[in-house]
Amino acid sequence: MRNRQLHGAVAAFAEEAAWQLSAETADGAEVPFEIVRGGRRDSPLYCYRPLTADFIEQRVGLLARLESFLPALHALSGLSGLDRYLDARGERGYPVEMRSRAEFALRVFLSRVFEESTDFVLSEERLARAYGELEEALYEARTDTVVIAPLLGLEIVSDAVPLGDGLAVVRGDAFPEEAPADALWAPGADRAHLLAVLRWETAAGDQSPVAHGRVRLRRLLSALRLYDSTPVAYGPLGWTRTGSSPWQPFALGALGRRDDDALLIAPEHEDELRAFCSLVGRRTPKSGELAWALRRYEMACDRAIPAESLTDVLLALRALLEAEGPTSGRLAGRLAALCALPDDRAALTARVAQTVALERAVVGGLSVDPELDKLTRELADHLRALLRDVLCGHLDSDLTVVADEIIGEDAAPASPTLA
Repeated sequence: MRNRQLHGAVAAFAEEAAWQLSAETADGAEVPFEIVRGGRRDSPLYCYRPLTADFIEQRVGLLARLESFLPALHALSGLSGLDRYLDARGERGYPVEMRSRAEFALRVFLSRVFEESTDFVLSEERLARAYGELEEALYEARTDTVVIAPLLGLEIVSDAVPLGDGLAVVRGDAFPEEAPADALWAPGADRAHLLAVLRWETAAGDQSPVAHGRVRLRRLLSALRLYDSTPVAYGPLGWTRTGSSPWQPFALGALGRRDDDALLIAPEHEDELRAFCSLVGRRTPKSGELAWALRRYEMACDRAIPAESLTDVLLALRALLEAEGPTSGRLAGRLAALCALPDDRAALTARVAQTVALERAVVGGLSVDPELDKLTRELADHLRALLRDVLCGHLDSDLTVVADEIIGEDAAPASPTLA
């Protein structure tokens, strides 16, 4: 067995599906049959062959509501090689889109588990045969590269949360392979790390695993930092290996700001996180003011001390909201227009102006307001909200225009009422 996570997910689905399909037949549903001729061409004998795949196909919607369906689907959709499996099973015309292909492959797998069965009793022998065929096709003639990195500030309830395209977050005590203890366990071995795990199929001439892994891990970290305000960071080291070669450590860079809180992803929030990370990955620009502001926000998150991130946050906000330059003094009012309700805008404008005025004291190393860390965090939270809303399509990317329109509406005199 090369992938315990995949085996556990599809085995759980097969077990729950067996119970559901057995209940269907017990309630009177009949498995259709086809008549086939006996083994010899001159034989007058015929036999009946149950069309198990058709019976399962007719109950796709019912099976998709099972609790184990989505974990099995996500475990499959994160892997390449499904086309090899479907080709080996004689399937043609299967979907191209990743999720639809994974759904199709899951039905084919289930049909293979219960092939020519009418009672849908799940046996270890049938499951092992069907899973062996699946894994053999998925990993035949492949060289897999794996990158793992401890992810701090995030917790999950499930053993693993697949995020698509070979990326997942996995609890260290549920990681399906041998790996260095420092990667799997926190210092003192009292609790398991949460790991960011990236798998992909490599070929000659590909980018180095470390370079590719750093890019993908950084994109995940960016999405997690936009998803919630809880500080999230990687540990100092990641590890990688290709095939059965030894694990090799590599540096990940700055730890970033950390605190005692952690963001808990409950099972009911996994789909939301998965969709958000996918959306941010697709919509993140490579150039322009928004891309520049995102990089400044990332730099702010990497600072260990909140006050040291103030200039990064202000640079990002000025790129988004103050095209005229900082001498215009319009940043505070525009930010308040976008991030506060009408009755709260004056107070937020004053706090932002106060925070902007404190930047020079920070740069000069002077004694500053004891509320600076709190003010800086508030400003960073507003920046995060703006970046998130633009990437998700809730706000137009030209935030200056949107803010000025709101300010203009607030300043417009009320229409007189008729007596």
